[in-house]
Amino acid sequence: MASQTQGIQQLLAAEKRAAEKVAEARKRKARRLKQAKEEAQDEIEKYRQEREKQFREFEAKHMGSKEDVAARIEADTKIKTEEMNQTVSMHKDSVVHTILELVYDIKAELHKNYRAEI
Repeated sequence: MASQTQGIQQLLAAEKRAAEKVAEARKRKARRLKQAKEEAQDEIEKYRQEREKQFREFEAKHMGSKEDVAARIEADTKIKTEEMNQTVSMHKDSVVHTILELVYDIKAELHKNYRAEI
């Protein structure tokens, strides 16, 4: 009977050690998965930064920097504004003269919808 009890005790102890080993293996697996996920996130971030840098270089090469684009737009706007001001100053007198002619040239006539009731 004592040997049976001793055998059961050994079996229980072996089962306990096996459960501990399985639990430890699961913990190692979880740590490794977490570490792999962090490494993947770092790799993704490095790749994203590299591609962003390449895009900024491409943009600067083909379009110029944002300041250059803004300066170009500002210069174009200034040129267009000056052209419009010149056009206005050239035609201003004739337009004012035409408007004044229309205002001063009053022709008294009856409206076409007016019906005289006799």
